Amino acid sequence: MIFIVQLVLVIAVILVSLALMRGGSNARHLAIRRLLLVVFAFAAATSIFIPDLLTRVAQFLGIGRGTDLVLYALIFCFFVFMSTTYQRFRQSEFALTRLARRIALDEAPRPWLDEDRARLQAPPTQQPPAATGSDR
Repeated sequence: MIFIVQLVLVIAVILVSLALMRGGSNARHLAIRRLLLVVFAFAAATSIFIPDLLTRVAQFLGIGRGTDLVLYALIFCFFVFMSTTYQRFRQSEFALTRLARRIALDEAPRPWLDEDRARLQAPPTQQPPAATGSDR
């Protein structure tokens, strides 16, 4: 029975890591974190009020002790935390790179603008009067 639980945990870790590494919207990752937080809070409160329940759940799953179940859950939560943090850093780096490129383009020297500005500031030259039809 413990092999089945280990196999299920490994498959869950692989699936969650693939889903989180794939990228995507921030709302989905935020929803996953909030759901895991709610599950964790519920399990923690239940195990505080009924400590034998955690041991019974662990024995039902074939793990043996409740502390081992808590350890597996913590490893799983830590892995999810690492994955979501990696995704957040990757998105921040991408946004920072785009911002740096935008600033570099905005602050780059523009020689064509200096020529236009110099031409506009130069005194106007005398232009010959336009030829009209009455001069003929």
